[in-house]
Amino acid sequence: MKILIIGGTGDTGRWFVKFYKKHGFEVAIWGVNKRKDIAESLGVRFADDLDGEIKTSDIVMISVPINITEKTIQEIAPKMLAGSLLMDITSVKTGPVEAMRKHAPVDVEILGTHPMFGPSIPDIRGQIVIFTPIEGRSARWFPVIRSLYEENGAHIEIMSAVEHDRMMAVVQGLTHFAYISIGSVFMELEFDVANSRRFMSPMYDIMLDLVGRILAQNPYLYAMIQMNPEVAKVHRTYIDQCNRMTDMVRNRDIEGFVTMMKKASAHFGDTGSALRRSEKLIGTKIAEHEELVRSIGRERALKHIYSGVVHYGIVKKVAPRSVIIERGGKTTELLIENVRLLDELELRAWKTIALRNVTRDVSVFIPPGADPEILKTVLIGVDGVVSVDIIDVFNKQNNSSVTYRITIFGDSNAALVLGDVETLLKGIGCTVR
Repeated sequence: MKILIIGGTGDTGRWFVKFYKKHGFEVAIWGVNKRKDIAESLGVRFADDLDGEIKTSDIVMISVPINITEKTIQEIAPKMLAGSLLMDITSVKTGPVEAMRKHAPVDVEILGTHPMFGPSIPDIRGQIVIFTPIEGRSARWFPVIRSLYEENGAHIEIMSAVEHDRMMAVVQGLTHFAYISIGSVFMELEFDVANSRRFMSPMYDIMLDLVGRILAQNPYLYAMIQMNPEVAKVHRTYIDQCNRMTDMVRNRDIEGFVTMMKKASAHFGDTGSALRRSEKLIGTKIAEHEELVRSIGRERALKHIYSGVVHYGIVKKVAPRSVIIERGGKTTELLIENVRLLDELELRAWKTIALRNVTRDVSVFIPPGADPEILKTVLIGVDGVVSVDIIDVFNKQNNSSVTYRITIFGDSNAALVLGDVETLLKGIGCTVR
């Protein structure tokens, strides 16, 4: 099955290239930047003959900026193959869906979609995808696409394009507007955000990260999301409420402020669950820091979230925002916000691959009735041992000789580890040859 992704050279387009390719689709991409190197790196074709590709594709996905989505649909839709599917993935639905309905031939199916996640998400599992199917225009393809997403763990929501835009005016429009406004206030106040982290509460810490997360991304994308026709009303209401609260504070109207907050709480609904979920989020951040503190003096590995580099060594010091580890006499200071602490199993797996491990052989006579395989599993538990293999078994009348090959982590003292192995073997009745 062939899918052509218009805008497949962009970040979101590339995410869907990988997704569809992984699930057996023949993928081709096209982008206005003509980045054939991106197609090559993804292992897919770049559509040099765009019109020819459109006419032979089973699915055409539009993954371009919101402000050019309708124009792109107008150019692409009339050229499509009878029985094929045209779908978009923009965060505004009314305009794109109407454009697809208007410009796609009646024998081409159309489907509005809005994945509620960005390209930094590694997997669709647990993510929400909104569909805005058009009655009579997606009977064949909608079940196919829905099934593909659901089978891979996505949660599906279905609504009309108008309902979608009204909901997104708050879910995205208000949320982004509020956080970007906070960032702008910091700027106007000439507020030292970095310095403020010295005095932050857990909630302020989380809020700063959310503001920074949005400010770090493509401003054109966020500007286009604000162009949702339903957003203007939300803006007016938000600003009106801000002005009301400002007047209450200016007039020192404590009771008015309390009444307003109580009404908002009553309308919100289950504030108790929200409190528990936010406490869990705060607790996660605190627990991570506490685990680092408990690791002082111990061997740990920290994986950089963005570069993927693993920093390994003895934890020497943990400050509120940074951690210092030492390896081979060299210290490295890392920002806690940029790293993830590997658990014991992850550390072992990393050391197995990354370190220059060594092997040592040990031959022993084992007690009558002893199982060499059971002894092997016991030896794997010795500190510093990566793996154990049986390379020779010699059975005699009253006893058996077994040779074990011990693989030892490259950063361990091989002689000491081998000594621990031999001590353990002697302790369970074996005789070292």
